[in-house]
Amino acid sequence: MAVSKTFPVESIRDAVEAGQQVYGESKLQEAEPKIAALPGTLHWHFIGGVQRNKVRKLLQNFEVIHAIDSLRLASYADGIAEELGLFPKVFLQVNMGGELSKGGFEPDALRAGVEEIMRLKRLEIVGLMCIPPPGPDAESARPWFAALRELRDSLEKEAGAGLPALSMGMSGDYEVAIEEGATHVRVGSAIFGKRAYRVDGELG
Repeated sequence: MAVSKTFPVESIRDAVEAGQQVYGESKLQEAEPKIAALPGTLHWHFIGGVQRNKVRKLLQNFEVIHAIDSLRLASYADGIAEELGLFPKVFLQVNMGGELSKGGFEPDALRAGVEEIMRLKRLEIVGLMCIPPPGPDAESARPWFAALRELRDSLEKEAGAGLPALSMGMSGDYEVAIEEGATHVRVGSAIFGKRAYRVDGELG
């Protein structure tokens, strides 16, 4: 997935011409005009934090949501999806490092609630997502990626949850993430070049 947040439509068009079809955005307000200006055949993933008051528009604009971080939010999004007649694909965000600065299910809380989440009628829970704690190099992320894969495997075995996808890894560590089972990696600067942040603390 090419993380196109902060980059202009022209940069995305260049990537489209090169064959890239899947894009990630983390701010609804920034993404909406890009989605409207670019071909309707592109696939848009939302990788930012999900606020309840934005859920309706997110579901209307994005095929996949990568950061459903609580049972309450999942249930709310499921209700909105039913109103809209949609069956959106979503990842459950897991806070593997227990970081206060990040959202996400604690692993034990996810184990306790996964069966209820999987019973939701409209959300298609495709897998798990994590962003590891900061580290000095790509290898420092490997234990966190491996732990997410192992959590996924245990949920599939113990709860019968089908969770085929793992969203993990960015430009600096995506190769390690792939080695540990990632199916979706978020690559921005390695495709578009250095990003100029207006606001930090975003995903991707």
